Amino acid sequence: MNQYRDKCLSAHDAVRLIKSGDRLFTSGNVATPRVLLRALVERRQELERVELVHLLLMGDDFALPGLETHFRHNALFVGPGDRQAVNTGKADYTPVFLSEIAGLFSSGALPLDVALLHVSPPDEHGFMSLGVEVLASHAAAKAARTVIVQVNDQMPRVLGDSFLHLSDVQAIVECSEPLPEFPCGAFGAVEQEIGARIADLIPDGATLQLGIGTIPDAVLASLTGKRDLGIHTEMISDGVMNAIEAGIITGDKKTLHPGKVIATLVLGSRTLYQYADNNPAFELHPSSYTNDPFIIAQHENLVAINSALEIDLTGQVCADSIGTAIYSGFGGQLDFIRGAARAKGGKPIIALPATARGGEMSRIVPVLKPGAGVVTTRGDVHFVVTEFGVAQLYGKSLRQRAQALIDIAHPRFRESLERAARERYLL
Repeated sequence: MNQYRDKCLSAHDAVRLIKSGDRLFTSGNVATPRVLLRALVERRQELERVELVHLLLMGDDFALPGLETHFRHNALFVGPGDRQAVNTGKADYTPVFLSEIAGLFSSGALPLDVALLHVSPPDEHGFMSLGVEVLASHAAAKAARTVIVQVNDQMPRVLGDSFLHLSDVQAIVECSEPLPEFPCGAFGAVEQEIGARIADLIPDGATLQLGIGTIPDAVLASLTGKRDLGIHTEMISDGVMNAIEAGIITGDKKTLHPGKVIATLVLGSRTLYQYADNNPAFELHPSSYTNDPFIIAQHENLVAINSALEIDLTGQVCADSIGTAIYSGFGGQLDFIRGAARAKGGKPIIALPATARGGEMSRIVPVLKPGAGVVTTRGDVHFVVTEFGVAQLYGKSLRQRAQALIDIAHPRFRESLERAARERYLL
């Protein structure tokens, strides 16, 4: 504790370790170190050319107009706080799979000067939990010359490969503030129908990967009656907690880590954060492990459920952009799609509502929008699910794929899709 006290500084003094021209990594999601970032913003007039590397960063006050002259964001996953800046050239986006982010730092492809991390108070051995987000924080702490941590007595002590030792830290800033909450479960009839169709594809004893959003929430709500399901995923939500409490998720049949819920971040309600605190059923690991396709493939009956912005009639999936406009990022979609495809009994699933903009446009399209990025190739797609059905594309010709996708499109758009397919000689 003497060593701990010697490293304690005010937020203002801690961020003075950051110099102009430094490249910083910051933890994100609900583990965004808001106290440190606010102090950094207050120092903006003293700093130039500071690069801020992050995934989903929560907090609009870190991307205010005018800050780009002092700080330039480099998003590894784009969110609401930096989407406009990325698409107007005021911030950068680096496309990367979650499984490979640690390698960017350790290899020197993206060297770091400083890591800003959000952790729990240390235990009696000096270990601080990375709490609700592990992702690439270990790799960032090892690669950076300076590690500054925000120690929050309201950060859960989540177990797993999730600890940072006091000796690896140069500065500590204490705080006490609640973590942001991310509500879930508010899905509509469309998502409920999609969730039910996906649940029909999930056998008892399967291990699930679910992402973020209303469709994963709807899937979890549709699992009543399933038995001995397991979790190996990126994100733990309230729906996972509820399914554990209902006895649906036990992990007893998992090939790896039986009985354990394995993930790299927790995102949900205050109740979920308290549930995960010091709970041996939960283990958080770096995304270089959770998202490694070779690790994923070792799970028998791995069902991976991911989403898309649009999909063309040959099966190409766009998940990170709307035309040329960057919307999000690669995330772990292809990590899990490829891992599940190679797992014994695995099922890679792309799930999406059939329409967007209140039903005005089809998400199943003849061709992707000009400039749209293909995140998941047509060769990687196995199952596509909408509220109108399930299309099984693996091993199918372009003609068979086009027909299968038209069959699960909204009925209002099927005629125009058929016409477009015939013009391309797909039908």
